[in-house]
Amino acid sequence: MDFGNIIAAVCVVGGTGLIFGLLLAFASHVFAVEVDERTEKILECLPGANCGSCGYAGCGAYAQAVTDGEAPVNGCTVGKAPVAAKIAEIMGTEAGEVEDVVARVMCGGDCANSVYKYDYEGVSDCVAAARYAGGLKRCESGCLGLGHCVSVCRFGAISVVDGVAVVDADKCQACGACVRACPKNLIQLVPRSNRHWVLCSNPEIGRYVNQYCKKGCIGCKLCEKACHFDAIHVVNNHAVIDYDKCKNCGLCAKKCPRGVIHAEPRPGAKPAADAEKTEQTPVSV
Repeated sequence: MDFGNIIAAVCVVGGTGLIFGLLLAFASHVFAVEVDERTEKILECLPGANCGSCGYAGCGAYAQAVTDGEAPVNGCTVGKAPVAAKIAEIMGTEAGEVEDVVARVMCGGDCANSVYKYDYEGVSDCVAAARYAGGLKRCESGCLGLGHCVSVCRFGAISVVDGVAVVDADKCQACGACVRACPKNLIQLVPRSNRHWVLCSNPEIGRYVNQYCKKGCIGCKLCEKACHFDAIHVVNNHAVIDYDKCKNCGLCAKKCPRGVIHAEPRPGAKPAADAEKTEQTPVSV
């Protein structure tokens, strides 16, 4: 065994490794990208949902965008005001007002109130069903009820009840995943403080809507006439609420003959049936 050749080979390999190591160290120093420590601090403040509600691919991309001055400090809808305040402190600026919004489904056409075109037996997915003759319901704008929005929600805030998607406002983080997923564009982010929304987005005229949905807006404009704040108008044959003007008075919901305008009870309020029972029960003195 020639130990000289072995030692020579080891020296060559070791020397080559040393040279490449020095080159890599030099290159890493020359081409090093400075990392702003604020980015790491912002990332620690974020909830880590990577939901994309801020408009960026994930929390890391948003943190970098804030540091670069390309994104607002209050852009995280999941973290809301507390997170915005922390990020603003890191950036040395003001957080500004953070509007608390929640997802709402603009459809009330459940199984009992909708007319179906056919029995769907395909893939249980709204996107797939929408490609087959526009979906299983005769209403081309109605919720398909197959739960594509449910599958994309990371917070368990949305479910399908009797053929229509329903949002649990207490769980909703307003990430917007369901909004982007719905093939019928039925889900909107609206101010959480507003307790009314229209359960219909159908653009067809009333006499057609009346044929296949008992909960469809017929564009009668009774809600529009009842509103004292000019906050609701019939646009494209269905009622639309202007949330900047709405005062939550509830007159539009009371006047709607089809029950299309949903009125969420005030926190702590008694259900209508209980309230009526209380009013009818005599009080002994």
